[in-house]
Amino acid sequence: MKHLDTATFKTALLQQRSALLTQLSTLRGGEVGRAQASTEHFATRDDTPAAANSARDLEFALDAHDTAEIAAIDAALQRLMDGSYGECVDCGAHIAEARLKAAPEAARCIHCQEQLEKNQHV
Repeated sequence: MKHLDTATFKTALLQQRSALLTQLSTLRGGEVGRAQASTEHFATRDDTPAAANSARDLEFALDAHDTAEIAAIDAALQRLMDGSYGECVDCGAHIAEARLKAAPEAARCIHCQEQLEKNQHV
């Protein structure tokens, strides 16, 4: 998208990616994988098995969410490199600049995103 200041969006995406990687590293306990970190973290807890399972499931969900966010950011960075950033991946329409400022990793225009979410809930 030629009328966008892509450098600003690239900076925002890289900062967001870095923050998420730091968050994941903290959640995982460093460089270990999430299964190993979870096993180590919950091996010494005094919680009931149900509470430990709930906490572990929450950690897995947070990890999965952060991993998906990183993938969305990486895809947005790729669109910046190939010149398609700011164009809806579904319909090709321009994504509103306000939407990109709020969510620089956005791949779809509002209409297509709403359709996607509506179809996922069916």
